[in-house]
Amino acid sequence: MDIPHHPDNRPITLEDKSLLDGIFAEIQPRISEFTFANIFLFRRAHDYRITKVGEAIVIIGQGYDRVPYFLPPLGGDIDDALAILFNSGMMLYGADERFAGTHLKRNGVDLVEDRDNFDYLYLRHDLADLPGNRFHKKKNRINYFSSRHDYETEIIGEKHLDGCLELLAEWMRVRGGLESASLMLEAEATDEALKLAVPLGLEGVIVLVDGKVKAFSLGERLNSGTSVCHFEKADPFLEGLYQLVDREFSRVLFTDCTHINREQDLGIMNLRESKLSYHPVELIRKFRARPRER
Repeated sequence: MDIPHHPDNRPITLEDKSLLDGIFAEIQPRISEFTFANIFLFRRAHDYRITKVGEAIVIIGQGYDRVPYFLPPLGGDIDDALAILFNSGMMLYGADERFAGTHLKRNGVDLVEDRDNFDYLYLRHDLADLPGNRFHKKKNRINYFSSRHDYETEIIGEKHLDGCLELLAEWMRVRGGLESASLMLEAEATDEALKLAVPLGLEGVIVLVDGKVKAFSLGERLNSGTSVCHFEKADPFLEGLYQLVDREFSRVLFTDCTHINREQDLGIMNLRESKLSYHPVELIRKFRARPRER
């Protein structure tokens, strides 16, 4: 499908997968936004659309606050694309340090750290093995769960779909009245990820308790040395289950990868505390940028 030139644009479709997969394989991104599955699954949540600025491919969207933005241009003359998009009044979201250092450290651009959207990067073997005293509490919670429940871990497949969707519905029932409006959009993306896991290239694990799906985790390869976990849900009433499914994802999948990117905390304090408690080796800094007002 043709890609219109800015200011025209069109919605993201599954037909864009091979194009974007090829670009991402070439640039080896570090930020979790830069996978086709992530862009496609959150296309409604962020109104993601695709356009061309010169020869650069650009994804435009908006935050949960409905402020419009564009992601770092892909290919072509990036500096020229940035100038055109900034001149149109748009904000850039998702620039990592490499991109910012190459394209944004210049006069006329206000660059602001976006702490709520920093990605958490971990050593895969840390999450898989939980070594040493640093992970003592995580191991205790897993032991608590495993001492009380007979469970099995399996690679996610079509036969697990109904069980995963039932778990997602229960997760929403418990949390639906307690959290932000973005929760419904996340649940919608998770539902679609489960149904389209194969065409999107997602892989995952599930935890069965008494033959029923009680937890699942879905992700993919982000770059040659890093996987990314996009979705993780567990029965909220089974203590230690989240720690278990996190460990199993790290143990079973993408075992040739050194790192796992577990995305951002969105400024949610209990989520931030949880992610920090797993001792990330790096917080991948991201920036927003807009033209400086004269």
